[in-house]
Amino acid sequence: MQNIILITVTSYLLGSVPTAYLFAKIIKGIDIRKHGSGNPGATNVFRTVGKTAGIIVFTIDMMKGFLAVYLVSRLFNYDTNYSLLAGIAAIAGHNWTVWLSFKGGKGVATGAGVVFALLPISAASGVAVFFVLLLSTKYVSLSSIVSSAVVAIVTWLYPANSLLIKIVITLLCSVIILRHKSNILRLAKGEEPKIKL
Repeated sequence: MQNIILITVTSYLLGSVPTAYLFAKIIKGIDIRKHGSGNPGATNVFRTVGKTAGIIVFTIDMMKGFLAVYLVSRLFNYDTNYSLLAGIAAIAGHNWTVWLSFKGGKGVATGAGVVFALLPISAASGVAVFFVLLLSTKYVSLSSIVSSAVVAIVTWLYPANSLLIKIVITLLCSVIILRHKSNILRLAKGEEPKIKL
């Protein structure tokens, strides 16, 4: 029980670091939640603060998820259950950060880091689809939604993955997709803004 509490709290706090909010505040002196889409995530930083800042925020957010899983895996002899718990907690921390009244990002970057640490093949498949769609459509939201679905599908298709891993990854991908509800509505109406690369 002590290990579970330690892993959950530590991974949550790591994931909860509000990278987008901090970068926007430090670089431009603004509250990212009051600009652009209002989402404290890498894409909004990319649009509002600048491309370089957006890329850095995405990278840091991804590393939050990766490190949470990687460190727990190393410290607890690669225990799958503990690793999955760390990943869940890190994404929860990012999406519902205690530092911003439990209103955080959508979990794409942090989720990518978690999946890279757990399932490199699934992660690579998702990243490939993400960039193909992003370059062809310029919709970050659509790319994120479809790539999340691809990660879940590839995870189920890979025979070496346990049922627990398949279920947890599918649930995490579903959460990421559901966090894009407003984007989905805008896409359906043709009102979703494209990103300038």
